[in-house]
Amino acid sequence: MRLAWIAAPVVGVAACVGALAWSAPDQNQRSDVYRQLDLFATVLNRVEDDYVTQIDERKAMEAAIQGMLTSLDPHSSYMNPDEYRDMQVQTRGEYGGLGIEVTMDDGIVKVVSPIDDTPAARAGIQAGDYLTAIDGQTILGLTLNDAVNKMRGPVGTSIHLTVARDNADPFEVDLTREIINVRAVTSHVDNDIGIIRISTFNERTASGLEDAIHEVRADSHGHLRGVVLDLRNNPGGLLDQAIEVSDAFLDGGEVVSTRGRHPEDVQRYNARRGDELQGIPVVVLVNGASASASEIVAGALQDRNRALIVGTTSFGKGSVQTVIPLNGGRDGALRLTTARYYTPSGRSIQGAGIDPDMEVAQHRMDQAQLDRLRRLGVNSEADLPNALNNETGARRSALHIPADQPPADWKDGDDYQMSRAEAFLRQGLVSQRLLARAG
Repeated sequence: MRLAWIAAPVVGVAACVGALAWSAPDQNQRSDVYRQLDLFATVLNRVEDDYVTQIDERKAMEAAIQGMLTSLDPHSSYMNPDEYRDMQVQTRGEYGGLGIEVTMDDGIVKVVSPIDDTPAARAGIQAGDYLTAIDGQTILGLTLNDAVNKMRGPVGTSIHLTVARDNADPFEVDLTREIINVRAVTSHVDNDIGIIRISTFNERTASGLEDAIHEVRADSHGHLRGVVLDLRNNPGGLLDQAIEVSDAFLDGGEVVSTRGRHPEDVQRYNARRGDELQGIPVVVLVNGASASASEIVAGALQDRNRALIVGTTSFGKGSVQTVIPLNGGRDGALRLTTARYYTPSGRSIQGAGIDPDMEVAQHRMDQAQLDRLRRLGVNSEADLPNALNNETGARRSALHIPADQPPADWKDGDDYQMSRAEAFLRQGLVSQRLLARAG
């Protein structure tokens, strides 16, 4: 079974060296590959014989192959059998751990997003935080896979994290590992506005959305003025779930297309007839941690003129990874970038992201804060090592201070972006803007 996986990067290790020879198109290149394989075998043999201590050959091989894969792009990786089983459990929406999506940023483990209502989220860990030590031991310089393995452990055991955050002193956080039952979709009604939050795209997301739509319609007693679809800090997930979520809001037509290496490797995915909200106005909330599947949904609803996109520019991950089991999964699986995806209008958002129709900041920002963000250097997919380029030439808008941001007396903890989204719906601005854009 192959899964189309489009989540934000969580890198694994190892693959099959022999695969290098498969792509050699002619005899000269094949000979070059064989020479490189001979060189690799020579180096490995020398290390085994002469290194100062005995090495773990399996780990050495995995590290070598991981180097090959990460040189391709940030999202291709190998999963050993245990990691593959963990991935399968995670896509089903229930697993043990801390509830945190991480990536590697210049040798440091960086938080992509905490998952709602998990130990990480309850402890106040935020997107953009850096994890520097676990149980008092530094993890700087470790591979991402090794760092993730240190965070795993039996349910009920404790873990002590050291967290670095921009414009703050490093701080310590104690968490207890637990079974993470990821409730992908939550909802409630605020007077006449339905609020639907999608935190991840796992196997339960589309069915959860269907239930949420029914709930907000019922709870509004027939007076639903509009719906806010909150995709902020959603790192992505399964492609088919992104398509089904988009389908719920669209009355037929294209949702997304994917294009692979060869001209014939083009697939188009269409919505079925029937908009479950029957034209009720929709606002989609996104931010810089909305990635991949979140961007497919936002891009589809924006291009099809079905929703107003509000917030800040999304992450910009425009590639699709296919999970390919090896030897039926007994040897793990390869997570390989196999295609780019495009919004219905043909946009590639790779490295560029989805720009909101109405830019609204969540927190008040001044020039000093903006300068600090620029110095950090990693703010989107385009900043990741070996990121794919945007073949259409689209570029991410430069960091700047949004015109619409909380006033100076705004209360900490209040959700400014959500308040603005609800105001746009109540004022009729969403319908007005969508009509103007259609005209």
